[in-house]
Amino acid sequence: MKLIQKHFLRGTRIFEIADDVVDIHIKSPFKEEHLTVTLAVLNPEPVIHKSRLEFTSRVNNEALISLYLAKPNAEQFNAFVARLKQRLQEEYHAFAGLKAESDARLEGNVFDEPPEVDTRNTGVTPKKNKPVNVEALETSIQMLSEYVDSAEISALVDALESLREDPENRQKLLHVVREFNALGLIQGAVLTYAPYIGVLLSDDTPWGI
Repeated sequence: MKLIQKHFLRGTRIFEIADDVVDIHIKSPFKEEHLTVTLAVLNPEPVIHKSRLEFTSRVNNEALISLYLAKPNAEQFNAFVARLKQRLQEEYHAFAGLKAESDARLEGNVFDEPPEVDTRNTGVTPKKNKPVNVEALETSIQMLSEYVDSAEISALVDALESLREDPENRQKLLHVVREFNALGLIQGAVLTYAPYIGVLLSDDTPWGI
């Protein structure tokens, strides 16, 4: 499913849901970009921020997908958002080993009923303990070292390796959180090749910042 949004100053942005990712193609007067965001890392409930609808990271609530409200029209916009929300629920449930309730229903039209207050949660609330899976952590380190530019993620890999050696050390887990948060847009690439990091840093992991 694809959504094409045009802006007279910022150019054209194409969003396409493909398997377990959203492909984003941005064409502006001065440059062209292609980004990929992994579905499993996104919160299924978007937030409205000014004139945009944003899907945020489960890890740090940073906006990873930002859509102009009701563009190119309300019908196409709502259909794309409803489908994306559904895929986010399905993908995260499948990845985390959760069973979605058979009678679960997703709201289809988020534009017609925006939240009363425009707020964003910038913190992470600890909920329950989750042990570190050392084997999955090792696999994540290997995949990142092989497929992602090492110069851009070297600090994160160092933090992961330190956590691997002492998986019960909360300070080392916090170090991983800080290094991941510092990556910015490259978070999508990291989670594509090391999806366990998304589970490790999801909102039921025991840290508080």
